[in-house]
Amino acid sequence: MNQQAKHSELAAQIRAAYAGIPIAPIRPQLPDLDVDGAYAIQQENTAHWEEEGRRAVGSKIGLTSRVVQKQLGVDRPDFGVLFADMIVGEDEPVAAGRVLQPKIEAEVAFLLDRDVDVEAPTVADVLRAVAYAMPALEIVGSRITNWDIGIVDTVADNASSGLFILGGPVRRLNGLDLRALQMQMTRKDEVVSKGTGAACLGNPLNAMAWLAGELARRKRPLRAGDVVLSGALGPMVPVNPGDAFEANIAGLGTVSARFA
Repeated sequence: MNQQAKHSELAAQIRAAYAGIPIAPIRPQLPDLDVDGAYAIQQENTAHWEEEGRRAVGSKIGLTSRVVQKQLGVDRPDFGVLFADMIVGEDEPVAAGRVLQPKIEAEVAFLLDRDVDVEAPTVADVLRAVAYAMPALEIVGSRITNWDIGIVDTVADNASSGLFILGGPVRRLNGLDLRALQMQMTRKDEVVSKGTGAACLGNPLNAMAWLAGELARRKRPLRAGDVVLSGALGPMVPVNPGDAFEANIAGLGTVSARFA
């Protein structure tokens, strides 16, 4: 089987897992640390879903926190595609089973009002492109059994994406020290995750610059109107039916999620 046929076969296996039955890790079927091959699988599924009518609205950055990297046994960030049907309102309960093996994490989301299409962007390029920042919760999930993932597994699986929730208020970056942001996430009043803006590659804007460069080099640059989830500020937390979470990011705002 040639490489393209192998990628197509693995892409189909991942899509099938969305029905609710996770699959074995795919890394044994790819050359050692074939991250480009994993992104080719991700892109094949993105194209498939877009042909089915799903609308891409931005990107997510994963594995930006050393704590989360340690949780999952990987050593570098990755990215995935956000679709419009992944957005959940704060007052909308998330149905059980909507995300496979769900976990939740708090992060900073950005809305862009300019393209970033240079292949070696600086933080200044990103600053010029960002219109607003807001608090967000990402409900990550894995189509790989028991979250037994390496970097190629999560990349191929659209960076273990699931759903996301945007909170408020929406803020301009003027006067906002993203590195110093303090995050605390609670589940039914119990603190379950804490972190800072510095946990996200030193600053969420560093993560944004990394993403912008990766996407531009792959000819899929960030565009005006895109939403970007910039990466976890603290550890991921497993989700159980009936859970309710609230994340407070001091200086930015709050965001909540509840599960049916």
